Amino acid sequence: MKYTPHKYQTYATEFIKEKKESALLLDMGLGKTVISLSAIKDLLFDSFEISKVLIIAPLRVARDTWKEEIEKWSHLDILKYSVVIGSEKERIKALDEKADIYLINRENIDWLVNKSGYSFNFDMIVIDELSSFKSHKSKRFKALMKVRPKVKRIVGLTGTPSSNGLMDLWAEFRLLDMGERLGRFIGQYREIYFRPDKRNGMIIYSYKPLKFAEDLIYKKISDITVSMKAEDYLNMPEKINNEVFVNLSDKERSIYDTLKNDLVVSIKDKDIDAVNAAALSNKLLQMATGSVYDEDKNIIHIHDKKLDALEDLIEGANGKPVLIAYWYKSDIKRIKERFDVRELKTSNDFKDWNQGKIPIAIIHPASAGHGLNLQAGGSTLIWFSLTWSLELYEQTNARLYRQGQKESVVIHHILTKGTIDEDVIKALENKEKNQAALIDAVKANLK
Repeated sequence: MKYTPHKYQTYATEFIKEKKESALLLDMGLGKTVISLSAIKDLLFDSFEISKVLIIAPLRVARDTWKEEIEKWSHLDILKYSVVIGSEKERIKALDEKADIYLINRENIDWLVNKSGYSFNFDMIVIDELSSFKSHKSKRFKALMKVRPKVKRIVGLTGTPSSNGLMDLWAEFRLLDMGERLGRFIGQYREIYFRPDKRNGMIIYSYKPLKFAEDLIYKKISDITVSMKAEDYLNMPEKINNEVFVNLSDKERSIYDTLKNDLVVSIKDKDIDAVNAAALSNKLLQMATGSVYDEDKNIIHIHDKKLDALEDLIEGANGKPVLIAYWYKSDIKRIKERFDVRELKTSNDFKDWNQGKIPIAIIHPASAGHGLNLQAGGSTLIWFSLTWSLELYEQTNARLYRQGQKESVVIHHILTKGTIDEDVIKALENKEKNQAALIDAVKANLK
């Protein structure tokens, strides 16, 4: 297929070529893969500035999306790639192949750097979903930092750079510029831009940015960062967010409130313990959805209110394909017992969905994540149970609401009234507002 880039795509490709280090905060659906590959091709075969590229991505994206994009566009047919995924034997074989681009999933970065026995001789790195390197304590971050000085060029791609706040940015930009803009040490970054927030004596659980921090941080990174929102550059169809509330009975409400207030509740002679806030949050989310795990991992039924609402939404779709997002294993078990659904997990599943062969599909946000194109298969998404993760929430929504979608996208959220469901949806909205400030601050000026 012939590639006729939009103006913003040409701008972004040139930005990568001009900068030794760059961060592209591209909204989902703007074509970050073909933008990056076009820059790689020019750097390899026009200016001869690089010779060997490593692309790090989520597993399914590394395995499927990048190679599909290379094979899709005629101007990229010169590129040779090797997929470094699978067993260790398969990975070693892939590294031995002569190629321009090597695709690897992020979980294998530590293996590549520290255990494979191969010399790290890549002169360009592209990190697809830079936000997955936001933890400076992770093995993947430490491994990549170890070889970062050997790399001439590096590109970070993401649509969600700071899904949990400004603290995420330090590790991401430490990888890109070796600490030039936000400092070489996380302690230094905290001291300059933050103050302790939630704490217990000397133990600090979270930090709050100082008043000047946001503007100054954005200014510091603006020279190597470009951001773009889909609505600014594409004629996207309408996106409709819909909240569908269900109500608990008095008995169900009593069980929920008891757990919330006392942390321990007895259900059918089984004790459900919530020993800390995180565990309590999980228990309450499970109960709001309709079932809860006991200490032996048995599923205890609470209510079917969300299943009833889901049935109404499926019927209301009038035969149009429906994609259901869930969070807990108990959710998919209950949904499968009631509906004829197919879980999207493999490449064939995604292909069948896009070809309209699956009327009701179900997917976990962690599997729906980065880079999957599902817009051809439908335009209705139903959140049966929610996640606290803004990144997974936005990425899942963007599987349908992205470039190439022909119809208005309807995103339903089934929420149990008066429960933690309402807190989660508000938290996602607030995080989205905070992240929007970062995106706006470094927006590309294409005028």
